Amino acid sequence: MNNDCLSTTVDMVCEMLMAKQFEEVVVEIFRKNRIDGTALLLLSDSDLKELGIVALGDRKKIQKLIEELPKKRSGLQKVFRDPVHGHIELDPLLVKIIDTPQFQRLRYIKQLGGKYHVYPGACHNRFEHSIGVAHLAGELVEMLKKQQPDLGISDDDVLCVMVAGLCHDLGHGPFSHVFDGYFIKEASRKNPAIRKGWTHEDASAEMFDHLLEENDLSSEPLFEVEGNRTFIKEMITGKPVTVQPLLSSPPQAPHEHDWKYSGRGKEMSFLYEIIANKETGIDVDKWDYFERDCYYTGLNCNFDMRRTMKLARVIEVPEDKRRHICIRDKEAFNLYQMFHTRFSLYKRAYKHPTVNGIELMIRDALIAADEYLEIPGKPNEAGDEEPHMCRMSQAIEDMYAYTLLTDSVVQQILMSQDKRLEEAQKLLDRIQKRDLYKCVVNRVWEVKETAPDKEKMSRQIVGMHHADEVELKEDDIVVDVATFNYGMKRKNPIDRVWFYTKKEPDVPKRIEKEEISALLPDTFQEQYIRVYCKERNPDKESAVEKCFNRWYKEQLKSKMHSQETPPRPNPEMITTTTAEKSNAASRKLF
Repeated sequence: MNNDCLSTTVDMVCEMLMAKQFEEVVVEIFRKNRIDGTALLLLSDSDLKELGIVALGDRKKIQKLIEELPKKRSGLQKVFRDPVHGHIELDPLLVKIIDTPQFQRLRYIKQLGGKYHVYPGACHNRFEHSIGVAHLAGELVEMLKKQQPDLGISDDDVLCVMVAGLCHDLGHGPFSHVFDGYFIKEASRKNPAIRKGWTHEDASAEMFDHLLEENDLSSEPLFEVEGNRTFIKEMITGKPVTVQPLLSSPPQAPHEHDWKYSGRGKEMSFLYEIIANKETGIDVDKWDYFERDCYYTGLNCNFDMRRTMKLARVIEVPEDKRRHICIRDKEAFNLYQMFHTRFSLYKRAYKHPTVNGIELMIRDALIAADEYLEIPGKPNEAGDEEPHMCRMSQAIEDMYAYTLLTDSVVQQILMSQDKRLEEAQKLLDRIQKRDLYKCVVNRVWEVKETAPDKEKMSRQIVGMHHADEVELKEDDIVVDVATFNYGMKRKNPIDRVWFYTKKEPDVPKRIEKEEISALLPDTFQEQYIRVYCKERNPDKESAVEKCFNRWYKEQLKSKMHSQETPPRPNPEMITTTTAEKSNAASRKLF
């Protein structure tokens, strides 16, 4: 048992019981009920009875053991009961952050946005996910600190990592990714004044600063230390807050890249891989939402994050002279399971055709309401009582207004008596009555480097309309593109992971896919083109499908034409028949 029993895992508690010569049946009771160090401290004699430990001698022995355990800051910590991770213990500073309006707003933002309308169990919010990420971040960094003391991980480092995990999603808007993935993109397309390229990660860093200032937390010891606030924001965004230009530095050798972050030095590079890992995509944010989203949707999660966490190790990699979190070689297949879980969640839940249709309707409702729904923002600097009012799309520039912007905006629209909101109200009413956009086309599409132009595709598809068919306008359809991958577009993310072996625990190595299994995928990204008909009209749906098929054939002909063999081919070269070319092009398009 380590010096801080509150950070002790279930397995460590079981190992301690076995070391104290407890019978296997007692150990199994603790293992089955997931009793970790935090839960152990809270057990009373009656709790032990309820668990099934009937022997008085065993109960007394356990109680004595609990009394002898060292308790680190036991009176200051707050314990949360989480359905996914069990008992979670958080530092008082994190509790202070949680108990602010800026963090509490996450209670009113669904983790899975519109997916709740398809998966009725997916009622969880960004609030509990953020607490879960803070917990896992603390577990991982504490484990590295204990197992590799030479890394020089300080208590401030641990707390900064946990704060970053807690605050990494502060910037999400209503219905999570519906806001940044659909609404803001569409609003900025219609209105050039709205910031393009806005991300919820950037908003999280802005909201973090706003939270500290508004709640007098800037004077907390952790945030007064130079570099800590910058470090936290860099972990949240996954990119440098400030870049130090090298004006007169000598040329560097190949692979010796500049260190762009300023919160921590290059020797602590591995800490930037815990919350938002831009190197491999393996981080505690994904570990929590994989387990949590699977739990609430009822889908299976085949990835064992606890095992991967225990087999993580920091090693300096010669190629870039940085320390990276490396994983034991025998965990390679488990990591493929992790990325397959991601792919499966996107395929079955996040990008479900019906889910996409609902979220497009929510987007259209918010766009229709944006001009008329006003949100109070930053207090007027002139001292007037009336605050500055702004639209939803403008709230991203005003953290006062953004704090008030949650999923409740839908209820505001529905309850409003403003006639100008009727269009938005009708769309939201249709969702409640299950009168949804109909997915008429859902077809595999060729993956390209650049994103498809959906507006152009929409115009072209409607342009295939025949005069003898039911009237069809561009506004009658919505074209969407659903992309599925392992998190790094076409690339295999495992190719970027560093591993180590039992024999050479300090030597980083790559592992080829073929060394793991012959049954792993060769392709790591696919795209589907989806065409939705806004009106539930069988004739119109049929017309949309016919128009798409005509457009698709034109695209196929164009593809074949661009691949035509030159007029005078080399006779020694192998020729390709027209049928073979057609099949090849069809395979690429499908």
